[in-house]
Amino acid sequence: MSMDAVVYKGEREVAVEAVEEPQIEHPNDVVIDITTTCICGSDLHMYEGRTAAEPGIVFGHENMGIVEEVGEAVSGLEVGDRVVAPFNVACGFCENCENGYTGFCTNVNPGFAGGAYGYVAMGPYQGGQAEKLRIPYADFNALKLPDGREHEDSFSLLADIFPTGWHGTELANLESGDSVAIYGAGPVGLMAAYSAKLKGAAEIYVVDRVPSRLALAEEHCDATPINFEEGDPVEQIKEIHGGGVDKGVDAVGYQAIDPDKEADSAYDPARENPAVVINNLIRTVRPTGELGIPGLYVPDDPGAPDEMAAQGRLGIDFGLLFEKGQALGTGQCNVKEYNRKLRDMIIEGRADPSWVVSHRVDLEDAPEMYEKFDNREEGVTKVLLEP
Repeated sequence: MSMDAVVYKGEREVAVEAVEEPQIEHPNDVVIDITTTCICGSDLHMYEGRTAAEPGIVFGHENMGIVEEVGEAVSGLEVGDRVVAPFNVACGFCENCENGYTGFCTNVNPGFAGGAYGYVAMGPYQGGQAEKLRIPYADFNALKLPDGREHEDSFSLLADIFPTGWHGTELANLESGDSVAIYGAGPVGLMAAYSAKLKGAAEIYVVDRVPSRLALAEEHCDATPINFEEGDPVEQIKEIHGGGVDKGVDAVGYQAIDPDKEADSAYDPARENPAVVINNLIRTVRPTGELGIPGLYVPDDPGAPDEMAAQGRLGIDFGLLFEKGQALGTGQCNVKEYNRKLRDMIIEGRADPSWVVSHRVDLEDAPEMYEKFDNREEGVTKVLLEP
């Protein structure tokens, strides 16, 4: 049997093609019928040819749907259950999983700490930008949701960006009453700002260059928007705040744009400086403050602006970091650490992250939406696909 799926064809090209439907491969697997799957900013790294992803990979690590088939060893799920899957594929019983570090499972992807659906080097797990998806270790990995279609958009964000935004504030040890600067107003940056609001941050500053994204941060997160094309963002924040903020979050990663560099277009790789956001955070955050870095960094970047960055080696102002006595936390989100309580906040009306969703379209529209999202077009913030 075959199904439609979003298949990577090469640099800046995806297509919806027929691929084999997933099957139960282990007694603890389930297969779900996808109801919503999302395009993620980290998918763009593969889409742009900035990873070792080979043509043929099926994208999609933000997935939810209805259980269609259940392995004989599954005990907590039944056919018809509505579930959302963390982007992390985790076993549940290795040392890291037992300690809550499900983003760094040592069993699901031999030779590498961590697995994910539809992502280069993250294991043999087909992505969910398709009609169906196999969830391994399903009792552990699938989070049950209330039946029906209520909160569909919000629940789909539990697969990645809402927990990842929350994780960014956790890495920085954000507490109520803190001031925080968040670099990046893409989906994760917006969710980090929203998480800061939910946690009771006193002041929230969000740095980006896309006016529509900054407007969302101002409207939904009570954030002060900072456009880095209009001047040094560090100085802009300090002018308003009167000094360094308590905490900082990097929601950009290694393809950060340096406003001091000029190029033919706003997102030309010639404008990239993979260290610029971390260095700006070091300058933005006060002495003894803390930095959370959930933005993606890689050990190898074939499209890097220089040879050092191609090896994942960045020119970090470590001397200033040391001088200021700052602490930092890094790494991808352990989604299971947060998704249950964030689900319950959505159910109880304490949180509703669906405002970040700008588009819900048919799976067949994925190639067009990848192009729009990659171009950071105005009004394109979070794209959901519906097979």
